[in-house]
Amino acid sequence: MTLNTSQVSYYMTQRKKGITQHISAMKAGISVRSGRRIEKGEWAKNSVRHWRTRKDPLEAVWDSMLVPLLKERPALTPTTLLEMLQDKYPGQYPNSLRRTMQRRVREWKLQYGAEQEVMFRQRHQPGLRGLSDFTELKGVVVTIAGKLLAHKLYHFRLEWSHWSWMRVVLGGESFSALAEGLQEALGQLGGVPVEHKTDSLRAAWKQQGEDGRRELTERYAALCQHYGMQGVHNNAGRGHENGSVESAHGHLKRRICQALILRGSNDFSTIEEYQAFITQQVMRHNRNNQDLVKEERLHLKPLPLRRSADYDELTVRVSRSSTINVKHVVYSVPSRLVGQLLRVRLWDDRLSCYVGSSEVMSCPRVRPEKGKTRARRIDFRHVIDSLAKKPGAFCHATLRNDILPDDEWRRLWRRLCNHLEPDMAGRLMVHALKLAAGYDDISVVAKGMEQMLNTPGNVDLHRLMRFLGIKEKALPVVNVKQHNLSSYEQLLRGKGGSQ
Repeated sequence: MTLNTSQVSYYMTQRKKGITQHISAMKAGISVRSGRRIEKGEWAKNSVRHWRTRKDPLEAVWDSMLVPLLKERPALTPTTLLEMLQDKYPGQYPNSLRRTMQRRVREWKLQYGAEQEVMFRQRHQPGLRGLSDFTELKGVVVTIAGKLLAHKLYHFRLEWSHWSWMRVVLGGESFSALAEGLQEALGQLGGVPVEHKTDSLRAAWKQQGEDGRRELTERYAALCQHYGMQGVHNNAGRGHENGSVESAHGHLKRRICQALILRGSNDFSTIEEYQAFITQQVMRHNRNNQDLVKEERLHLKPLPLRRSADYDELTVRVSRSSTINVKHVVYSVPSRLVGQLLRVRLWDDRLSCYVGSSEVMSCPRVRPEKGKTRARRIDFRHVIDSLAKKPGAFCHATLRNDILPDDEWRRLWRRLCNHLEPDMAGRLMVHALKLAAGYDDISVVAKGMEQMLNTPGNVDLHRLMRFLGIKEKALPVVNVKQHNLSSYEQLLRGKGGSQ
């Protein structure tokens, strides 16, 4: 048994207290014989054994087979090597050698293995660099009015003071999402750093040539030039080079998750409410660094007088169905625009349509659901006037389910079809939608239809209007004066006389 200095020191301390040799050895965890050797001075402090006490179980294969394999393919694991030996020499290398193999491979790599990558910590300077990245709240389900919200979070951070800003992103890592988030962050910050660093975002960088050299995209270069920033990026596959923002993701996301738990619900009434919640958590984080932020603001460059364009722009023509197709999504537009050429500005969360310089329509942006390539967003108010003139077209319209405003109206449509012939049900639904178009809250009409269907009686427009409290306009009294027939005789005689 090899003794160590702590055992020897403890044993001698006990002996100096007058404790017997047997008890002192037991307390020090050594044998009585070792205790006698210590007292006789026969214990050598630095005695190290240089010989094996048992046969090396890997002696036959280590130098001849395993070492050449490790030199050629250093990624091989000890488990893989052991399983290879078991396949090649059945019964000779049991699983009990796993720890031995792991130790031998680890020791060999420490002596002869490949050089590892070294991290070089950087000295940050105030006002020098801001960083952008996109992240997700993995494992957290956020809903808006009960519906799942598929989203990401854009994150901007100052490298020196750790000031942060986050924005909810409904689409992917697009240029519009980057530009909107960055400009919003700089506006909140009140200044511009010298550099703006990202990872290799396709929205900001494009690869040039076979050497992997990257250049700024035209739009990202214009954005950086507008703010007087220099665009830089980390090397592909080197996420740690963007570590100042990558590491901050975890801190902020943990703060957000804890705030959601404290709130007691992950459901929000609107996206705006959710964005306000995210902003509240980020600003609370910023308050912890407010002295550093105040100091770094002194080193920032001033903001330009106006924002740069942070949207995609395309031109589309309105179809005869009063729809436009934008990025594989069909949107309805007011029917007065049929045949017009529209200029569409597309942001991450909305789009606006222009004729010349006049905005004629704006609506939330829609994206195809996961696993689908197309989607639709139809506003029934855009087409209801035309549909009211030909209500029979509703029943078999390809956009029928999209014209119905929501799931409640689709359920009412199915109930109507159970009470009426499809054509009559379609006509009644069109009249109901026409009534709903006059209300800010269309659920008023939906509730009226629900009451009508739940109450015995005819299912028709007159009864629906009674449930809604709408009085039918009385027919005007028209006095029709019958002309004297003799006037027609005079007309005929005058005509005959002219012949």
